[in-house]
Amino acid sequence: MPIKNIFQNIAYVLSIFSSTQAKLHIGQKAPDFVLIDDHGKQRSLSLCKGKKVALVFYPADGSPYCTKQAKAIKNDFEKLAKHDIVVFGLSQDSTAKHKAFKEKYSLPFDLLTASKPVLNDYCAGGWIANKRITFLVDEKGVIVDIINHVNIQKHAQQILDGFGIKL
Repeated sequence: MPIKNIFQNIAYVLSIFSSTQAKLHIGQKAPDFVLIDDHGKQRSLSLCKGKKVALVFYPADGSPYCTKQAKAIKNDFEKLAKHDIVVFGLSQDSTAKHKAFKEKYSLPFDLLTASKPVLNDYCAGGWIANKRITFLVDEKGVIVDIINHVNIQKHAQQILDGFGIKL
């Protein structure tokens, strides 16, 4: 196993032990942000008003679990798009790394480079690695669900369920 994978796996395990429940609560207004996406474009949560938004925080591009999660969302992306759900993947990876990850797996959603303040606002930063947590934000910018226990294989379904969408 390459050393990079060993460190990514260790970071993932440590992030599990360092994770805590989010301090944000359902019913609160989601903190706004301006972040750079995988194309170098500024993206803002406030510009998504009128749309449902899934903020999918994850530890790192290319790690085994993050890759499985991203591919699973990609495989069910049509279901999310059918219900006008905007998906943003957020990690601290660079724009270049996000772009390469997105292109390698043909991901149909934008990846944003999360700053420390945004990670702190969303309680998604970890001691060693960032946390895997998803915030669902409604059309008015209010948090309607927080997915603390992400099922990486069925995350798109968790997102639909969190928005109260039954297929």
